[in-house]
Amino acid sequence: MSRRLFVSVDLPDELADDVAQLQERFEDASGLNFTDPEQAHVTLKFLGDVADDRVGAVEDAVSEAVDDADIEPFTARYEGLGVFPSMEYISVLWLGVAEGGDELTRLHEAIEDRTTAMGFDPEDHEFTPHVTLARMEHAGGKELVQRGVREWDAAVGETTVEDVRLTESELTSEGPVYSTVDRFPL
Repeated sequence: MSRRLFVSVDLPDELADDVAQLQERFEDASGLNFTDPEQAHVTLKFLGDVADDRVGAVEDAVSEAVDDADIEPFTARYEGLGVFPSMEYISVLWLGVAEGGDELTRLHEAIEDRTTAMGFDPEDHEFTPHVTLARMEHAGGKELVQRGVREWDAAVGETTVEDVRLTESELTSEGPVYSTVDRFPL
């Protein structure tokens, strides 16, 4: 058996309503499939399917990576909008990280080093700390998304990041359901 895992920094529950309000501004954009604001997070590393007998080694690697990064708890401020891969071809609408991005990048790099040494695939793009708000299934609402990214003020709030999590993603017909496998304090 295996588990679908990723490493994340989760937004606290108190920011979920602000994330939901931001998503509502895009509700008329045809083609957007919104993420659950209660599950908002910054993915530091997507691992994919991990065999059950390797989960302990992954936990050890993430713990060592967090130690390697040597970061104290820090403030992360979530604001600004962006898209991947480009404004012309939008597949993901995201909320940016205005403060705390350097710390998140250092955590990502340390986790990337440890997990690729274990045989996990390296990232094929530069790391950009972000919270996925929606995935674009088709371009029907592209103009509204483009206008929102260019013109709208999108400040969700800030929080103190105190840990990194190993998270399991269970795919269901209602969308993914996330559960914390382990926490690694900063």
